[in-house]
Amino acid sequence: MKQLIVIDCQNDFISGSLACHHAKEAVSTIIEYLNENDDTRVFYSQDWHSESNKSFTENGGIWPVHCVANQSGSALSDEFSKHLKNNHHQPDVSNKYMKGQDDDVEEYSAFYATNKDGQILFEQLEKEVVIAGIASEYCVLETTKELIKAGHTVTVLKDGLGYVDEETHQKALQEYESLGVQWA
Repeated sequence: MKQLIVIDCQNDFISGSLACHHAKEAVSTIIEYLNENDDTRVFYSQDWHSESNKSFTENGGIWPVHCVANQSGSALSDEFSKHLKNNHHQPDVSNKYMKGQDDDVEEYSAFYATNKDGQILFEQLEKEVVIAGIASEYCVLETTKELIKAGHTVTVLKDGLGYVDEETHQKALQEYESLGVQWA
């Protein structure tokens, strides 16, 4: 069975306080991929911050306030619930993994993200995984690095990537190449 990790396709990264380039298109590509690959198990990661998270500029960090837990900006795009054909691909409490919950640690990677039952994402994965989401230069890249370091074979859904900045996105694509990822 294929496995797809969908990184941070949340409202704040699509149309909110930290809206990224190509985010809406990335979500559409991910939905299309899942609708064409019924046998895929999907995992959704979500940034899940408190209002006192140190990554926020108002708390000394570099990012605007984003993905505050249980607020509309932290919700996954409703495009998934509207357009995914298969119920087992729908986001639900068992396949949503939260990260960034420690206010003092900048956590881009979803590798150690946990679901409602305390299950850790990396412990649920088989050797081969596909990854997509937002943002290519940060959370997707850092998750990919951790996966490769742990011995996984990673395929990146290239059109399923949103990004903060075109220049840093292009540099990230080169870094994916140097890491030896496959492209889909």
